[in-house]
Amino acid sequence: MKKFILLIAAVSISFGAMAQKGKVTSALNYIDQGILDKAKDAIDLALANESTKDWFNTYFAKGKLCQATFDSKDPKIKALYPDPLAEAYTAYQKAMELDPKGTVKKRIITGSIYNNLAISLYNQGSTRFEAKDYTGALQSFQTQIKITESDIYVGAVDTGMYYNAGLAAVNSAKYNDAIKYFEKCAEMKYMGISPYFQMSETYLSLGDTAKAESVLTGLSSKFPNDKNVTLQLIDLYIKSGKNEEAQKYIKVAKENDPNNFSLYFAAGIIFLNQNKYDEAIPELIKSIEIKGDLFDTQYGLGAAYINKAAEMFKAANEIMDVKKYSDAIDQANSVYAKALPYMEKAHELKPDDVYAMRSLQELYYRLKMTDKYTVIKAKLDAIDKK
Repeated sequence: MKKFILLIAAVSISFGAMAQKGKVTSALNYIDQGILDKAKDAIDLALANESTKDWFNTYFAKGKLCQATFDSKDPKIKALYPDPLAEAYTAYQKAMELDPKGTVKKRIITGSIYNNLAISLYNQGSTRFEAKDYTGALQSFQTQIKITESDIYVGAVDTGMYYNAGLAAVNSAKYNDAIKYFEKCAEMKYMGISPYFQMSETYLSLGDTAKAESVLTGLSSKFPNDKNVTLQLIDLYIKSGKNEEAQKYIKVAKENDPNNFSLYFAAGIIFLNQNKYDEAIPELIKSIEIKGDLFDTQYGLGAAYINKAAEMFKAANEIMDVKKYSDAIDQANSVYAKALPYMEKAHELKPDDVYAMRSLQELYYRLKMTDKYTVIKAKLDAIDKK
């Protein structure tokens, strides 16, 4: 009798395990039929049961369900998993880990499951990036990279995923990761010179000016005809406060591209920031002669004249002789007058810029242009009241 009872118990246990495995089969059928909420209920039961919680098919089914929820248009279904593609990848990896015979791996390969998962991750990463969820985008692209670098991915490698991951890493301030991905792009000759520029910028973000510079200075042999290398070096030197080096490369760039307004603008702004107004003014004038519809250049030249005039006023206040003092004040006012057309043009190009308006207020006051002073003051007062 005892043996009979034990036999009945063993049969009951067997039937119980079979019943739970049937939940997984039901889940797969529900997925094929698009009844995803019921599929999740079945999988949750299987994951909670001792006989199926470590069964490879349970995790394989969960992976398929997670992929299906990502593809669903129904918001309720999409909400079944917070990050379905990440969970799908984790589930498939767990399924293969629990499957000693490799049947899951074969199913993933023959069904091109990882190929489809990689495409979905690319789409998810792009959507997250556009929504400025850079950390989420990086996670998507990193998982895509893991999949495509694995031995069970049978599609063509998308080299662009490394560049995407690099951009997402930069924007989420994970600079070391970004450098790794941009180096991979450079190694694969993807996007030409761009990954090198990105690397240099990323090193600069890390505060490593020396490496940022070394990346750029090494490009002349790789890309001898690319003028952008010089422009990037100029930008690097300006950002790192190396004004002499910047001006040296600006001079070289002007010889190769004499009608590039941005070179004269850059030189002028460097001089302006050094309070070298007499050097800044001709550079900014030249920039405006080439391209006169830019706010920054017009404002910069106006500011150069205003700052120069302010220094002249300060120097005039040290003069004791009345006649000489009066002449010095007249000369300072004449420089203020030179600023006026450029600052008015800046205001025309960008009417809401408060700095341009405040500069105009000062100019109108000093030049005794009462009507214009009253108008600009009213505009500023209205802004201050907001």
